[in-house]
Amino acid sequence: MTAIDTTAVDVTGARTPEAADVITGARERIDALDDRIIGLIQERVAVSAVIQEARIASGGRRVNLSREMDVLGHYREALGKPGTALAMTLLELCRGKI
Repeated sequence: MTAIDTTAVDVTGARTPEAADVITGARERIDALDDRIIGLIQERVAVSAVIQEARIASGGRRVNLSREMDVLGHYREALGKPGTALAMTLLELCRGKI
């Protein structure tokens, strides 16, 4: 019987050291991607604030519902039904609840 690194099993759920190495490397990549995604979301929030300020300063409304529908459609088309939920979350982060 081969000894299995129980630490790797505990952390990754893998049953072999090789699989644990693959999972660990992939998780590191996912963590880096998540950091980039969070940074992009923060940038989107800031750009959205600029748009809202300009719209309000010109006498318009804070939210443009037709634009939000375009965003929802774009995410739904690219990612399916879960894309709509993701877009709703992004819109809420960028403009707050309406």
